[in-house]
Amino acid sequence: MTTEALDLLALAKQGNEAAAAKVLEENSGLIWAVVRRYFGKGVEPDDLYQLGCLGFLKAVRGFDAEYGTQFSTYAVPKIAGEIRRYLRDNGLIKVGRSLREQSISVYTTRERLRTALSREPLLSELSEATGLSPEEIAVAELAAAPPDSLQQENADGLTLESTLASPSTEGDLLERIALRAAIDSLPEKEKETILLRFYRGLTQQQCAKILQVSQVQISRLEKRAIEKLREKMG
Repeated sequence: MTTEALDLLALAKQGNEAAAAKVLEENSGLIWAVVRRYFGKGVEPDDLYQLGCLGFLKAVRGFDAEYGTQFSTYAVPKIAGEIRRYLRDNGLIKVGRSLREQSISVYTTRERLRTALSREPLLSELSEATGLSPEEIAVAELAAAPPDSLQQENADGLTLESTLASPSTEGDLLERIALRAAIDSLPEKEKETILLRFYRGLTQQQCAKILQVSQVQISRLEKRAIEKLREKMG
């Protein structure tokens, strides 16, 4: 890199937003070169590019010219790693474009604030930074994050495992159920209710506000969904 480029990179690393924007613009070709490797993975190219930019900015913050490594050599794994991490954790869930865009906005903003604050951002900080309400953030994160455990407790202290399992099946339940597939087969409202209640740990009242239905309807949706899951597991 030229001395001018290194100086610009140093300014960006120090938090100069104008320098960071310029470095990002000048390296857009590099970012796209990495992004193209992940086309066809269920995420739009522009969304992949946004994730690539986040990885690139992390590379800017972590780069040390004194190590003698070319910045591009250091940046490429950071860009690819950020995209792979998102695809691994979130990219397999099929959601609408607007919700997917909100999901990625929340994800990238959370990562940026976590780095800037050196801690997990508060919901209020995340809401202010994204312009989304807490309910919208919950829905956006829900859309991109499948439940990874039957042991997650909801707001009532119950787990999906304890709710679904009978004494005769509890021991081998985890081995017998493909939880994600079972939940995905539910009607949309029932699926969202189960995910919000047992993965996000929300109360029925909170679920009702997010899904814009009554708490009584949430109770019915949850009951129907659990009955269907029991049938699928039987």
